[in-house]
Amino acid sequence: MTHQAIEPTSDEEPASQPDAGSPGEAAAHPTDGCAEPGDGEPEELTAAELLVRCLEREGIRRIYGVPGEENADFMLALDGSEIEFVLTRHEQGAAFMAATWGRLTGEPGVCMGTLGPGATNLVTGVADGNMDRAPMLVITGQGALTRQHKESHQIMRVVDLFEPVTKWTHAIHHPDNVPEVVHKALRIATAEKPGAVHIELAEDVAGAKTKKRPLPPRRAAPPVPDAATVEQAWRRIREARRPILLAGNGVIRRDASGALRALCERTGIGVVSTFMAKGCVDLEAPYCLFTIGLQQQDFPALAIADADLVVTVGYDMVEYPPRLWNANGSCGVVHLDSEPAETDSHYLPTVEVVGDLRSALVQLGELAARDGCPEWDFSEQRRVRERMQEELREHSGEQSEGAISPQKVLWDVRQVLGPDDVVLSGVGAHKMWIGRHYQCHEPGTCIISNGFCSMGMPLPGAIAAASARPEAKILAITGDGDFLMNVQEMETARRLDADIAVMVWEDGGYGLISWKQDQEFGRHTDLAFGNPDWVLLAESFGWQGERVERASDLQAALRRALDHPGPALLALPIDYRENPKLTERLGKIEMRI
Repeated sequence: MTHQAIEPTSDEEPASQPDAGSPGEAAAHPTDGCAEPGDGEPEELTAAELLVRCLEREGIRRIYGVPGEENADFMLALDGSEIEFVLTRHEQGAAFMAATWGRLTGEPGVCMGTLGPGATNLVTGVADGNMDRAPMLVITGQGALTRQHKESHQIMRVVDLFEPVTKWTHAIHHPDNVPEVVHKALRIATAEKPGAVHIELAEDVAGAKTKKRPLPPRRAAPPVPDAATVEQAWRRIREARRPILLAGNGVIRRDASGALRALCERTGIGVVSTFMAKGCVDLEAPYCLFTIGLQQQDFPALAIADADLVVTVGYDMVEYPPRLWNANGSCGVVHLDSEPAETDSHYLPTVEVVGDLRSALVQLGELAARDGCPEWDFSEQRRVRERMQEELREHSGEQSEGAISPQKVLWDVRQVLGPDDVVLSGVGAHKMWIGRHYQCHEPGTCIISNGFCSMGMPLPGAIAAASARPEAKILAITGDGDFLMNVQEMETARRLDADIAVMVWEDGGYGLISWKQDQEFGRHTDLAFGNPDWVLLAESFGWQGERVERASDLQAALRRALDHPGPALLALPIDYRENPKLTERLGKIEMRI
């Protein structure tokens, strides 16, 4: 590999003052920071070595990926680093791992690939993490600057490729720019709303020398909301007769869920959450009205329809569009979020409280304590809660042999897992059942891909979750179609001895697509496929494997899988005849309970 001389693009010196208490400060390299007077001439580093030092300084603990020839300098620099490199079997798996790490920890997850196919393989997982608001950094290699202008082996415009699926993407063109690029990238990735950023490092830039040093890490906090606007929102809430809270993905970040619970304890206002906000309030709290997200009428949706004011808190339209809960635009809306409301004809808030969510909720709680609460009418909300509790319990005593109902599976999962254990859901018919029937005690304990809605996340996500939450039981629930999309990461899990369990719901086809085709057309196309012997598959990868055929055996089998040290696979035939039954039952719900 030949390293070309590169002209400098910036003479700006990095700041010299450390940021006390910043993320990653404790992980700083002994020679990090800018040279102080009397320190002597700083040593020369390659751009790749400096990139690693910058990541260390920022507190990055691990990187998931598949290396290639064009990022060899970076890999060798990483080899002597305190950062753990997790070799995955596919770049998509690496991206899902990084996104899951970001969602569970609030710290940037990092994934890496080489140029060309390495970069394209990353895209799906990166897009998924970005739309699900996961802070993550993507690093790709690239061919030398001397051949990027022409047709050349594996060369493509990777920065352009990542532009639609990241918050920011940039190619490093000079080694002196590394500290600023890394600093900016991670500030953008972690700023509300968090998401993915991408850095490209060409092979000749990676080996070029520099005397620059890492910048001290800094994270930007959202501004405190304007007190007068919060007061205005509180007046609207007090004037309402039947207010309700619609909690979205944003409320489970930055400790906002604690402030939400305190507000609900004081006011009694009920909370409906989106799939990605599960656990923002405890499932056992009287104000928990469970989740919304199905594309048809459901009991929690009726609670919103009954309300005369919907207060949205960290609500993301990518999860559940307002046309499904405010079709005629007649419902009053108060918007609480880190960003102004997205323009939508079905979503026109009368008040917008923009800024840090936790601060906004704390201020509302203080106003409620100051003024007291009026006699709101929560009778319909209480009834909705009772109806959903009946739905959740309905199949709890099922003793069937053969195919097991989704409701029974999820009841047993909830009985077996503790409040802080983590469930990861794939995409398919099982996601709709998990979204509706699996409820949570704590935020961040149910990871669902619901923005970009990509298949293939649960297995690689579970591997990252085991590192992010080592004290918790980790259970990935996936369909047979979803699981086989990243089945190669079974080897990664075994190599890492990841303490995870994966439950495969087997129906031998793309069940969600057939469900939706049946709803719309009264029939479905051929969506069936074959499957391996799940137990033999598990054993071939060194996993514990078990198949469950009777509903009465499920809890015990699930406990064995979760208690097994290392990876375990649990397969079961799922009774998706419950899909049309649910559609028919919900279709009979009246608009007023």
